[in-house]
Amino acid sequence: MNQQDMSKRLAGRAAAELVQDGMRIGLGTGSTIFFTIERLVERMRTQGLRTACIPTSEQSRQLAEDGGIPILTFAQTTVLDLVIDGADEIDPQLNLIKGGGGALLREKLVALAGKRFIIVADNSKQVNTLGHFPLPVEIVPFGHEVTLRRLQDLGAAPELRMDGYAPYVTDNGNYIARCHFGRIEHPASLHDSLKRVSGVVETGLFVGMAEQAILSNGVDVWNVSGP
Repeated sequence: MNQQDMSKRLAGRAAAELVQDGMRIGLGTGSTIFFTIERLVERMRTQGLRTACIPTSEQSRQLAEDGGIPILTFAQTTVLDLVIDGADEIDPQLNLIKGGGGALLREKLVALAGKRFIIVADNSKQVNTLGHFPLPVEIVPFGHEVTLRRLQDLGAAPELRMDGYAPYVTDNGNYIARCHFGRIEHPASLHDSLKRVSGVVETGLFVGMAEQAILSNGVDVWNVSGP
């Protein structure tokens, strides 16, 4: 296991220790969350931990189900005790770019349902200013060419995420535009501008939502609190 994978493992497993017996939780998507799910399954087996989750992707759903974690829906609960997810970039105010795995809409819906929203990541995801990682924007397939042009008018250099020779399709049946904005100095205002574009479903900017980040460099684990 390389250092980055070890960092993800340490951060992901540390987050699983925050889950208390009886909690209803949200579980995000990505390689770090894999280790969170792994540890939760261990705690259920060895400690008798009782929990249930709403996953943010079919991939996370399968991992949770395979490990015996009961799956909830929003028809059963509209409030989650804790949501744990990863991030592609994290700024000093804990504003985030998310959605590199293509699950940003479900990730945001689940995060908004949580009483607490915690991020887990390796320390390479910390940045001074968001924007080096292309911002994922989920858009509807119909008229996507027009939507991409409107995103360009906002200053982006958008490109459609592809899956081989065809556009990548999210779990919700939408496309992902990977938008290169450069340095994102004002993430809240950019998010608002993008949401006003017809054809945009959601953006990968998570502004003022996370209260804590659990980070690791492969040796140590530490917490960063929001402002």
